[in-house]
Amino acid sequence: MLGLLPRITDPDVLVGTETADDAAVYRLRDDLAVVATLDFFTPVVDEPFDFGSIAAANSLSDVYAMGARPVLALSILGFPLQKLPLATMGEIVRGGAEKAAEARCPLLGGHSIDDAEPKFGLSVVGVVHPDRILRNAGARPGDALFLTKPLGSGILTTAIKRKRIEPALRDFVVSVMKELNAAGAAAMEEVGVRACTDVTGFGLLGHLRGMLRASGCAARLRLSATPIIHGVLDLAREGVVPGGTAKNLANFGRTTDFDGAWSDAERLAVADAQTSGGLLVAVPPERAEAFAAALAARGMENAARIGECVEGEPGRIRYLR
Repeated sequence: MLGLLPRITDPDVLVGTETADDAAVYRLRDDLAVVATLDFFTPVVDEPFDFGSIAAANSLSDVYAMGARPVLALSILGFPLQKLPLATMGEIVRGGAEKAAEARCPLLGGHSIDDAEPKFGLSVVGVVHPDRILRNAGARPGDALFLTKPLGSGILTTAIKRKRIEPALRDFVVSVMKELNAAGAAAMEEVGVRACTDVTGFGLLGHLRGMLRASGCAARLRLSATPIIHGVLDLAREGVVPGGTAKNLANFGRTTDFDGAWSDAERLAVADAQTSGGLLVAVPPERAEAFAAALAARGMENAARIGECVEGEPGRIRYLR
């Protein structure tokens, strides 16, 4: 769809549609650029407050992925007024507002419509110095690849909808989705990294392929190093898999070479469509240890170094068992 938009020639547009990056960036001054993004979706959990919090964290993530600081947000809300009580709508908005406040990004209003099913998200504005923008196009062969959140939220939210999940596991995946990517962004700023994107609907395989194609390189990953939430593989073996995850594997599996004896569940896990997923970061090799230490210092115990960028066909992924 981005290809249908007219070509932009304004020199102050620093990030547009060319590489399908996480947000748009426009230069206001030599020392200031504005970052803008919009994201919303239907409920992934039953509790309206949690849904609002997750949707807000997901929207804020695009700004963090650009190396920027979110400064304000507006909400977009669709709500079935004849089917659900207004108190439910209030809890959704309250969850979003509290999560935005946690990011020090006030929610200043928005727009709502009467809709057949609930939908919620934020339009977020951030700021960044033009020289410190992080794009999905800056990775280079030799860079270490880090993932800051574990995979599996798509499969687990499907399990929630089908009532196939234990309460402790449900609470854990909700906490993962509600977690802001602010700590990962702070670690990136502290150490200095090459490229970043966040992992959402296209899963790890899809978002990594986008980064690699934009950067002109390939990647080598290790399943043994990839963080996957406990219980995800068991559910995948039982067929508890969202349609988006299966589509991801069909689409992005074509440019992924799975070395070794992979199970179907393992392939689905690394293609899983994420909601409010982690940051996928390319770090110069000489800074990889410092970045790992910066993540650990911020309590990001689920973050992991999952592989590295290599020379090769742009977008190609070799995934070692």
